[in-house]
Amino acid sequence: MPIRVLVVDDSVVIRRLLVQALESEADVEVVGTASDGLRALAKVEQLSPDAITMDIEMPQMDGVTAVRELRRRGVRVPIVMFSTLTARGASATLDALAAGASDYVTKPSNVGSLAEALSRVAGELVPKLRVLVDRAARPAARPLLGTSAAHAAARPSVAPSTPFAAPRGAAVHRASATLPAAPTHPVRAVVVGSSTGGPEALSRVLGGLQRPLPVPVLVTQHMPPLFTAQLALRLDRLGPSTVVEASDGDVLRPGHVYVAPGDFHLELAGTASTARVALSRSEPVNFCRPSVDVMLRSAVAVLGPQLLGVMLTGMGQDGAAGAAELVAAGGTMISQDEATSVVWGMPGAVAAAGTTHRILPLDSIADAIAARCADVRALTAGGAS
Repeated sequence: MPIRVLVVDDSVVIRRLLVQALESEADVEVVGTASDGLRALAKVEQLSPDAITMDIEMPQMDGVTAVRELRRRGVRVPIVMFSTLTARGASATLDALAAGASDYVTKPSNVGSLAEALSRVAGELVPKLRVLVDRAARPAARPLLGTSAAHAAARPSVAPSTPFAAPRGAAVHRASATLPAAPTHPVRAVVVGSSTGGPEALSRVLGGLQRPLPVPVLVTQHMPPLFTAQLALRLDRLGPSTVVEASDGDVLRPGHVYVAPGDFHLELAGTASTARVALSRSEPVNFCRPSVDVMLRSAVAVLGPQLLGVMLTGMGQDGAAGAAELVAAGGTMISQDEATSVVWGMPGAVAAAGTTHRILPLDSIADAIAARCADVRALTAGGAS
């Protein structure tokens, strides 16, 4: 059965582009189009598509409002936003993700031909549709991160075997019965990787902290330039931490969160007591820049076992190799569970490799991080980081 897609965009040219790009794939069928959000609501009711592509700025009803209304009506199919690569487009896209959109792609710019534009759109959009529709079709799949945490709380609880304290009311979902025992030495920094579904997952984790952590946090979220700056601004407003888009040379400070800027790898340089940010535009890794693997490997080189790694929802396997190196060096690893992930690719790859110490529902991760970072007394002589 092909994936049945509704295309929503006020531009005739863009609608045609999307239809051609999607229908060039044998397993995708465009079942309808709409020129604004209001018409999209009627088309969804009429056609019952498997997925929706949604423009942001449209007359009658914009894309963010349409997403919010579709979710209010109980429509749970994946919605992928089609956004412009501008600060305004980035901000609106994050609004849409907060309203319940599943993911986004950016409109092609500076392309030499229609064929190249089609290729770019198909190459980015179609794989996301396949993964998201497959995820939504599974009976046990949780529809969206934005829904109630009751789904996670209702799952059977498994007593944690790790040395650090269990989060309040945590329902721990394990991929296997034999997770490795977590280290107990103090943590000097937290390193977080995320992709599809990551902006909302990061919002829940950072917003769930009761107080600033006594250590710095580094975040690599797969996002283009401008989007990461907007993400940092939003995360900064949510919780007790100071969140910034990382700049080259930033000295790591407790209670601060450093988000990798789009199109730059976030690495660490210096020593354990003088760790600082080093941005790099070296080759993409796992087709990604920024790459979670690059961040993790550089952090291991500088901080060794004094790391807490966290792998959140995301498509693909970026971060799996770095997580293995982190655990081999003596660090601690936490992974988001499948039930609360939009896509259990990145955390699932870490879990499948056996290089994680705990697999937790999203709403338990903030408490787990805080508990693991609580004891930094042995590091107080180590400087600002």
